[in-house]
Amino acid sequence: MIETLRANYGKLFSEALIQEINEVGTLVEIEAGVTFMEIGSYVKGMPLILSGAIKVLREDEKGDELLLYYLEKGETCSMTLSCCMGITKSEVRAIAETNTVLIMIPIRKMEEWTSKYHSWRNFVFNSYHFRLNEMLNTLDSIAFSNMDERLLEYLTKKSQINSSSRLEITHQQIAFDLHSSRVVISRLLKKLENKGCIELNRNYIQIINI
Repeated sequence: MIETLRANYGKLFSEALIQEINEVGTLVEIEAGVTFMEIGSYVKGMPLILSGAIKVLREDEKGDELLLYYLEKGETCSMTLSCCMGITKSEVRAIAETNTVLIMIPIRKMEEWTSKYHSWRNFVFNSYHFRLNEMLNTLDSIAFSNMDERLLEYLTKKSQINSSSRLEITHQQIAFDLHSSRVVISRLLKKLENKGCIELNRNYIQIINI
């Protein structure tokens, strides 16, 4: 595990910190589609992503979801950081987008490392800053971009995350992620197909040129 840690976090963490993460961290494997963190649950540790991707969503009072951002290797979740430090319940849902491997860091170590390791402190602060910008971009997208642009950005990002031009996803799931309706998404997808950007199939969407 330590070599994988070095490969993913060697440029961010000191060797002493990597050694300690290797000693106290717990390796966790999550299959695609499995919920890693649920809204209202207490966070028991902080994840460091080694491979794969996790999508983080919010839910409104009606139960509709909105995709906030993706977590990829070499990253962590600022929402998790906040919950761990404040020992509060999670306000987001985290679902494995692909098969994912991560290391869970015990809560007790987070505050200790903030004062002990300069590289850890920088990682935490930079993670907060990066995720805040991502969430602001999501808000800007909702407020200022039309659904056509949001859908294109969504398909592009999902293709990158899965390293595939074939997306096995339903129109309803896209609607959930973008906080829209299936009817609207289906109409816009058909529009993209007519433009030659994608090809719609029964169980998947083939990216052609977006």
